[in-house]
Amino acid sequence: MQVMTETKSDGWDLIGHDWAVASLRRAVIEGSVSHAYLFTGPPGVGKTTLSSKLAAALLCAREDVTERPCGACRACRLIASGNHPDLHIVESEHVGANLKIEQIRDLAHSLTMTPVEGRRQIAILKRFEEATSSAANALLKTLEEPASGVVIAVLAREPDLLLSTIVSRCQHLPLRPLPVRQVESALAERWNAASERAELLSHLSRGRLGWAVRMLQDEEAMARRDERLDDLGQLLTGSMIDRFAYAEELARDPVATQETLDLWIGWWRDVLLAASGAEAPLANVDRESSLRDQACHFDLETVVGVIKALRNALHKLQRNANKRLTLEVLMLDLPRR
Repeated sequence: MQVMTETKSDGWDLIGHDWAVASLRRAVIEGSVSHAYLFTGPPGVGKTTLSSKLAAALLCAREDVTERPCGACRACRLIASGNHPDLHIVESEHVGANLKIEQIRDLAHSLTMTPVEGRRQIAILKRFEEATSSAANALLKTLEEPASGVVIAVLAREPDLLLSTIVSRCQHLPLRPLPVRQVESALAERWNAASERAELLSHLSRGRLGWAVRMLQDEEAMARRDERLDDLGQLLTGSMIDRFAYAEELARDPVATQETLDLWIGWWRDVLLAASGAEAPLANVDRESSLRDQACHFDLETVVGVIKALRNALHKLQRNANKRLTLEVLMLDLPRR
């Protein structure tokens, strides 16, 4: 999720990712838009908002192409509300679920139809790393034989999680996290976040503005984060029976599983920074004493191994591995205090 700034006058107004905006805006003005784009980056970094801005620019009714998207015409308003008939958003039922072949087949059929209101048909496929192999192959066929006037935006965490043949048929725009101070300023100025809250969330977000905004607006989000970090601390001293029981419970909720692994990866990254004496800013600044305590208990090799195990588990789950088994293996890889 990204937001508009007040320093630009056109409808591409975003915070950050200036190079990507400039590239897409130029393509729209010059009429050189690709038939397929791949936006990659961590959740909350801005993939959905940027692809929606591209859709708005392509469907905007403003006659002067340099002023698209205008943000005011009927097409722009419909896109902002998610109701434009020529914009198709496809995603799995929820985070951690499978994006199915039937969804891609339905999309492919819709894209063969004449646009209802606009000049084009636009498809945004969110979290495509969750697509089944059959769904991915079905999309590949659509990319190989693109219909005239169709633009497809594929959104994913990393290109390595997708078929190489899909990546090769898309123009790749990798989105990177924003500077922490830029996120902090946006939270304070745009959402009126208190200074201490804005500072904490900007660090915790690791540059993902959309993630920070969701945490700001979700009153229970911080409580969940604190609980999952507390769980991690208890697992480090708990028995294997406790660990396997936790894995079994966590496996029942794919959304909680992904959020937990993301949080734990960020935590152990901070432990690594603290243990190595690096000057890079910590994310979990409100728990610095606990971080440094763990950094004294585990050597660098152990910490690096935990991070690799967490990332490996996350990648396996994104490739539809057995959730409980994957989490149980992860519990074996967690160190003991």
